[in-house]
Amino acid sequence: LIAATRDLFHPKMVAPANKRAVIKKRTLKFTRHQSDRLKRIETGWRKPRGIDNRVRRKFRSLYIMPKIGFGNNKKTRHMSADGFKNLLVSNVKELEVLLMHNLSYAATIAHNVSSKNREIIVKRAQQLNIKLTNGNARLRSQAHE
Repeated sequence: LIAATRDLFHPKMVAPANKRAVIKKRTLKFTRHQSDRLKRIETGWRKPRGIDNRVRRKFRSLYIMPKIGFGNNKKTRHMSADGFKNLLVSNVKELEVLLMHNLSYAATIAHNVSSKNREIIVKRAQQLNIKLTNGNARLRSQAHE
């Protein structure tokens, strides 16, 4: 079965319609003020609202706050490095949504899909010429059984 699935993914399968360089303005997460000091404060960003807060007042050498200028290019937002946007797929019906969008979207099979249904999804994606990001996951050969 593994050899059969390898044959499905030949090098000339599908390429993105227009491949652009994906440039991220900022890859670091914005951390919450004093989350490194106190265990009860989570690291996820919260805007400081105190009247004397140094971060809100933008003192030097402190955390920077998120601003609109940190946003990425709208044309490459949510795009992976291979030039495709990802869509999570749980069954064949959801895969067929990508029939007309196979040059801009790639399918990712959800983690809770059984290996039997994965095999069906992989075959249908090959027929529709849709790229799968995790097409080889959980597909084992039947020779051992």
